Amino acid sequence: MLRFSMVFMLLFASAQILAQANGEILKRTKLTSFDDLVDYINTNEVRDSIKLDANRFEYFDKVQVHGITYWSDSLKVNGFLLQPKARGKYPAIIYNRGGSLDFGSLTHGVASIGLGELARIAHEGYVIAASQYRGNGGSEGAEEYGGSDIKDVLNLIPVLESIPNADTTKMGMFGWSRGAMTSFLTITQTDRIKAVVVGGPSTNLIRSIVDRPGLDLWWSEFIPNYSVSKKAILEKRSAVYWAHELPKNIPILMFQGGNDEAVLTDYVLDFAKELTKHKVPYRLVKFEDGSHSLKEHREEVYEALFAWFEKYLN
Repeated sequence: MLRFSMVFMLLFASAQILAQANGEILKRTKLTSFDDLVDYINTNEVRDSIKLDANRFEYFDKVQVHGITYWSDSLKVNGFLLQPKARGKYPAIIYNRGGSLDFGSLTHGVASIGLGELARIAHEGYVIAASQYRGNGGSEGAEEYGGSDIKDVLNLIPVLESIPNADTTKMGMFGWSRGAMTSFLTITQTDRIKAVVVGGPSTNLIRSIVDRPGLDLWWSEFIPNYSVSKKAILEKRSAVYWAHELPKNIPILMFQGGNDEAVLTDYVLDFAKELTKHKVPYRLVKFEDGSHSLKEHREEVYEALFAWFEKYLN
């Protein structure tokens, strides 16, 4: 009888841990200024240096910004919450960052879309949740680049559900580069997302390693089992191979730069053909002289993004 009770208690404790892993916020730190953000990075992340352009943070003090730590897969994962200061209910957006490891993270200077840009979007009337992903930005766990880190994104849904200002019946998703890959993988696993916006979308990793051989070695260092089943692993992360599995009721807005050297335009055009073939609704906006970050066309990107989410979330 005693042994049975001990087993029951262990099972109960395990169930409690699993329940905690479902997007529960463990820590929340208010960031009211650019200097607060720098202090937060110094406290929570292991970085040799911080190189952030303060000019990208003009909206930072116009919205509420919190650094958060939340449960995901029994790991403590770091991320951020941004929302308007005024009371009310606002549509929710999950943002999926680009890059790998800490390069290109939400708190990295080279990020195409970082916290400064997210503050601009939140100021327009959105509650935004964004993850640094496991193994990055001071989070527990290891980087998998489109593997188990998808759970870190899915677990932002209950994070948003705990925010009184967030209307999670109107939830969109936004991602850049690797974040587009993450977005496509995520919407095959949940029906909660109403519309998607992506920029410089990574859609064909197999072609990427042909055109950029250095990625092959780079990814081999942190994608699990990469050397054992590389083709299958890359296809799993390349939406061009499974466009038919994407929901037919989630409209996708894609931005692409003609001078994008990280994600070639041919990849995106091939992906668009697959979307057309399988009747997945989308719109592709191409800027002929645009780079990967499209910083040359940032206001045009904002305008189209706001119109897209206004149409499909409001």
